[in-house]
Amino acid sequence: MADADNPTARRRRLGVELRRLRENAGLTGEEAAERMSWSGSKLSRIERGQVATNSDDVRDLLELYEVADARLRQTLITLARESRRRGWWHVYGDVMPERFDVYLGLEPEAATLRFFQGAIVPGLLQTRDYARALMRAHPSPVSEDEIERRTEMRIRRQELVFDDTPPQIWALLDESILHRPIGGRAVMADQMRRLLDIHEKSQVTLQILPFQAGAHSGLNGSFDILEFAQSDIHAPRLVHVENLTGSFYIEKTAEAAFYTAAFEHLRSAALHPEQTREVIRGAERRLRSEEEGEADGT
Repeated sequence: MADADNPTARRRRLGVELRRLRENAGLTGEEAAERMSWSGSKLSRIERGQVATNSDDVRDLLELYEVADARLRQTLITLARESRRRGWWHVYGDVMPERFDVYLGLEPEAATLRFFQGAIVPGLLQTRDYARALMRAHPSPVSEDEIERRTEMRIRRQELVFDDTPPQIWALLDESILHRPIGGRAVMADQMRRLLDIHEKSQVTLQILPFQAGAHSGLNGSFDILEFAQSDIHAPRLVHVENLTGSFYIEKTAEAAFYTAAFEHLRSAALHPEQTREVIRGAERRLRSEEEGEADGT
């Protein structure tokens, strides 16, 4: 997705530049926030691109940092103004998980997306029926209308990522995913077919982590790694972790590197992509056969 259409990317570009200017001015975050009569958390969120800011606040920061370059000043003020626009996903704000808007803005900007999932197929690879079945299993009461809107948002997200210039996608899936009957056999069989179709895309690599791998570095939970080609806009690497009530992001270099190392260990323990294709194909055949037997009453 082009940056011109993405307020999240603009916020992060602005934040990176403001942090650079603050450091060039010789100020810590705490010192700058105190001079602005702000809380330290407000400045931190702006610099991390987690919240939009207004052009007046940016002007005041540029005065504090003694930025005289008129062109740079205008560029950053314009970025602040445009970062307050809403992305496509805001029409789904009533059904969107907390803080997931940040992820939706960053996902299409990534050069590489790496997923490790220990329980379910990653959202980008789900069929409509599989996604719908997952949402019906949510622990809080969810109306059918809300389920449909969430499903619609997920499918639209897939279309935006699998566009003319898609990112490289590497997905590691625990073998248990192939055996967990989400939505029933027909839904699962269609989901296996979807994985096989995606497997054929040149920018996508799928690997199954088999049961026989035993103990591994993903047993503590699933995670996503987003890597960006333009490090002047983003931190080069961002880790995203979800839970039942929301999600959080890890940007510190040492912590992100830990997750990258964990992903590499998992990749090494997983089946080769060609073996993975055969395992998924076998799962589809098994599910189709069981579905037919169930229909026949055998």
